[in-house]
Amino acid sequence: MIGDGSSDTWEVFQFANADLVAPDEYDLSLRLRGQAGSDGVMPDVWPTGSLIVLLNGAPQQIDLASSLRGVAQNYRIGSAARSYDDPSYVHLVEAFSGIGLRPYSPCHLVASATDAGDVRVAWVRRTRVDGDSWDGLDVPLGESSEAHQVRVVADSAVVREVTVATPSWTYSAADRLGDGVAAPFRIEVAQISDRFGAGPYTGIDING
Repeated sequence: MIGDGSSDTWEVFQFANADLVAPDEYDLSLRLRGQAGSDGVMPDVWPTGSLIVLLNGAPQQIDLASSLRGVAQNYRIGSAARSYDDPSYVHLVEAFSGIGLRPYSPCHLVASATDAGDVRVAWVRRTRVDGDSWDGLDVPLGESSEAHQVRVVADSAVVREVTVATPSWTYSAADRLGDGVAAPFRIEVAQISDRFGAGPYTGIDING
């Protein structure tokens, strides 16, 4: 896992080979990036100095009640063999939002124009729950109901935002005229969880 040290921005990635090329330096090959839905927040390239955590079973998740999500808590981090007030301990204040509940970003977002000048977008939802089976026709929803947030972004400003219950939406020519939107603009989609809110957005640029 690689991240910036915050409580939210981490990418989970896997690798098959780790070859020692210098003291404390490894070359990782046959990698899979953006696992467990972390592709929605990962950059194209992590900057030098990013933090690495090996998920080998040693790091344990903090037991956090749902009522404490988003609430700043005080943590002291150090050796379990020493007292919590030992000078070697590090004091941190962190608020955790429950990233494990965050919906995955949608995929395969496509757009098409109709003869009437409407723009229709469609996408495929993903799931964070039991999504690896190939047996069913679709992956489980993983939420109490299906909901997607769609927004139109023009000149870096959100000019329209709607919530839909199916993985498609049509931006009518009349709505576009009313919004004063001319190409190019962008349509972005995120899945909504009633426990977390909107997950990461996937977007597509509309140039015509």
